[in-house]
Amino acid sequence: MSSTLVVCEVDESLQERLKKFRFRKETNNAAILMKIDMEKQLVILEEEYEDISLDELRDELPERQPRYPDLIYKYVHADGRVSYPLCFIFSSPMGCKPEQQMMYAGSKNQLVQAAQLTKVFETRNADELTEEWLKGQLAFFR
Repeated sequence: MSSTLVVCEVDESLQERLKKFRFRKETNNAAILMKIDMEKQLVILEEEYEDISLDELRDELPERQPRYPDLIYKYVHADGRVSYPLCFIFSSPMGCKPEQQMMYAGSKNQLVQAAQLTKVFETRNADELTEEWLKGQLAFFR
């Protein structure tokens, strides 16, 4: 039942932006940071970043508010191959307001489906958003 619950809709312009983002041709890290407009109950674009490191992305995440970063990450495999996985990260730090936590958690599945995302990760502590953490998460998909 919970998979059919829709707390917040995904803004149509954001859905279009996510489609374009998914098929971008550049070969650097890039991210789209999304948030919920609490009044409109709508997932919207907060910011878009080109050539961003994980450290820089981590610094962009609010300390006490959830966010949805969508990251294209240049991943160099152990055998030298390079891939560019699209990683959706639900960042829900400790100390968030319970209403926010519920809105974001309840809207995550809708956003994942709307953006057709497959590499979905979650963190409760932005400090763990490191190269090592992300590579560990991606190891599952090899």
